[in-house]
Amino acid sequence: MNPLPMISSPANGLLCVAHRGGPEVGGISLPENSLAAIARALTLGVYAVEIDVFQVEGELFVTHDHHLGRVVSGQGIITELPLSYLRAQRLENGEPMPTLWQVLELIGNKCVLNIEIKGADSVSAVAKVLRDYISSYQGTYEQYIISSFDHAQLYQSLQQLPEVKRGVLIEKRASLTSAECCEPLKAYSFNTHHSFITPELIQDAKNRGLKNWVYTVNREKDWEKMQAIGVDAVFTDKPDQLIAFNQQKHNQ
Repeated sequence: MNPLPMISSPANGLLCVAHRGGPEVGGISLPENSLAAIARALTLGVYAVEIDVFQVEGELFVTHDHHLGRVVSGQGIITELPLSYLRAQRLENGEPMPTLWQVLELIGNKCVLNIEIKGADSVSAVAKVLRDYISSYQGTYEQYIISSFDHAQLYQSLQQLPEVKRGVLIEKRASLTSAECCEPLKAYSFNTHHSFITPELIQDAKNRGLKNWVYTVNREKDWEKMQAIGVDAVFTDKPDQLIAFNQQKHNQ
């Protein structure tokens, strides 16, 4: 496998990150975090795909919710169920829950992959899968980003897999005035929700050498705002619409 040519920021646009694989395209919905949604996002030429992972008995399942029943069939808390039960469950389109390895194989070197750690005790498993995959396919760590709201696991990622960039996910905090929390994690990006990001936070992050990735942005008026204040990338459920927005801006 040839190394991924790292894509530069659009001259007049926002880097498009297909949130949970980009489930909403052209008015047609596919299950979030499904191989079908990810494959479709790749055809659009997205900069990155974002997925969520849980570790169960060493296996890394790609899904967002702690509980089964909304996107994946079955019942119960994913980390409390046996592998045999989890492997038997299906998404609405009939797919089983993907594994991280399957997503890695599907994406290859076509785009950046943002792996969001959702479940506890996942770092060692993620590190093993990435090392095994890169060794098997002569890949590069450069195209991966590990993100999480669990900053303890991000610190573990720094220790166990320093070659992979870290994105620090932030929930809304009334007292948040800087991106200082990213420094001990040696982070690549400061990932905030669009509802509370400010030009001051953006500038502080830039002053610290960080990229600004903002979630989850699905409306044109919000893309306009993100672009105006200097955001680098946005997570979106509607990657086709964001790509069209970027093209429109570029042609103006």
